[in-house]
Amino acid sequence: MKNKILFLIVILLSVIEVISLKRSKTNFSLPKNKVIKINVKDTKNNKITEEELEEYIIGVVGAEMPASFDEEALKAQAVASRTYAVYKMNHSNQEYDVVTDISNQAYQSNDKLKEKWQEDYDYYYNKIKNAVLSTKDEVMQYDGEVIIAYYFAMSNGKTEDSSLVFNEQKPYLISKDSNWENSSLNNFTYTKEISLNEFKNLLNITEPITISNIIRSDTNRVLKITINNQEYSGTDIRKKLNLRSTDFKIDIKDNVVNITTNGYGHGVGMSQYGAQLMAKNGYSYQDILKYYYSNIEIVKL
Repeated sequence: MKNKILFLIVILLSVIEVISLKRSKTNFSLPKNKVIKINVKDTKNNKITEEELEEYIIGVVGAEMPASFDEEALKAQAVASRTYAVYKMNHSNQEYDVVTDISNQAYQSNDKLKEKWQEDYDYYYNKIKNAVLSTKDEVMQYDGEVIIAYYFAMSNGKTEDSSLVFNEQKPYLISKDSNWENSSLNNFTYTKEISLNEFKNLLNITEPITISNIIRSDTNRVLKITINNQEYSGTDIRKKLNLRSTDFKIDIKDNVVNITTNGYGHGVGMSQYGAQLMAKNGYSYQDILKYYYSNIEIVKL
């Protein structure tokens, strides 16, 4: 009898251990009916506030994606933003989980959204709220773990591999065709004009100017470029010159520098304009997310 009891105890402990392992792999556990809170640091005044996660996501979607976009695109943005937020919560070692500017993801309070939308506030707020609440608690996972769900405004026709932008090899953040975006979009191609003196000051270089050894990725984004015998990464140049993307060409004539870019943003993860055009073509938000983020699952917290 004692042996049978001991055997049952061993079996029970084994089952508990398996369940525990499965839960721990999600990096986040939530008791039923519990409201999730997130600590948000306002980068303008350094004030930290505790927000309900879904309310925070409404403010993120309102800040990050045009409210005029299709409902399925807004839902995709809601899940991507929630996933990013939960990832940051899982990996935070600060008093706060996220900040309110684009170094994480942009966030605007209701007052700011009212200022932006004015007489359209009620319509747009409810539209975004519905997109957020209809995907409530949904996040993306890869291999049982919440992913870091990068996204950006507009691709140059392809998204970029995360390893080439953030030096992070993520199997769910690989380059994808995004042919929905092309030169038919407003500002897909954009030329920025600056003076030669400003160009030199921003890069801390002198004349004569020589540009050589331009190395591009398979998506045509600049990985490396040499200017006056100094090598820069494409992301360095984008940051120093405040360019829309790393798919750029530099043309210097007389005292004027014209820099032409395609697309807008770092290029990793979901393209927001790509999501919108997919939605317009009848794709659901799940279709959009599973296209831009490879081999992920959409699960509830």
